[in-house]
Amino acid sequence: MYQAFMVVLREGFEAFLIVAIILAYLHKTVQTRLVRAALWGIAGSVVLSGFLGWILWLTQGANRPLWEGIFGVVTVILVGALVAHMWRVGPKLKEQMERRLAHMTEISTGQTSFLGVFVFTLFMITREGMETALLLFQIHEPKIVTGIVLGIFGAGAMAYVWYRCGYLVNLKHFFRVTAVFLLLFTVQISVQAFHEFTEAGIFPNSEALHVASEPYSMEGVYGKWFQWLSFLFCGGWLIGVWFLERVRNGREPKTALFDSEGSTRPDVLSEGVPRS
Repeated sequence: MYQAFMVVLREGFEAFLIVAIILAYLHKTVQTRLVRAALWGIAGSVVLSGFLGWILWLTQGANRPLWEGIFGVVTVILVGALVAHMWRVGPKLKEQMERRLAHMTEISTGQTSFLGVFVFTLFMITREGMETALLLFQIHEPKIVTGIVLGIFGAGAMAYVWYRCGYLVNLKHFFRVTAVFLLLFTVQISVQAFHEFTEAGIFPNSEALHVASEPYSMEGVYGKWFQWLSFLFCGGWLIGVWFLERVRNGREPKTALFDSEGSTRPDVLSEGVPRS
């Protein structure tokens, strides 16, 4: 359940941020006429992601272990590449998105700019949806639906907190920790893919390899321990970083807002009240 929760929490929150950046840019540039294109793109991405996920499920065919192994390898490659890409360009994501949106909206005809914003939004959100589908496809847990629902609510709650008081959500630490979790998860997916390939019988001595790899699969004893340790490690990291920031902020000197006579200091107020 917690694996599904972490996957949906990260990918859902990332999708929320992408939507927020797109809508904020359109409002900031007084192009509210294109908001409808973004909303249609969001709706289309939900339908397209669900459809592609359904196609993935149907294309397993009769030899399910073989297809699960293939999808596992595809997931490791795509998710690993996307995490590495986001880690590299994440700090500049907002600027890059606004630059691309500027190119889309500067097109002369209204219909073309409408289509450009629609396609851009559709692609950005569908990419998150497919990444989520590929990851969830590798999770074989009885409570996966509960994890998905909790992840959606968690992502929505984080998005609301970020919208209302963004300084309370440290996005740098959140995405860094969840990226580590996804990379650890892809390691386990690669082990699971090997296990599925041995079950499909594509290796010499596949039966012996299948028995040997069983404890390290997601249903095996060591695989379950790995899941718990990954979750506890990333959760402990996030809590530890938050605690250290609170301690460091508490030690920072606070600038007095009043002079010795009890009057306010205009020089401090003009610079803004420092946040403790």
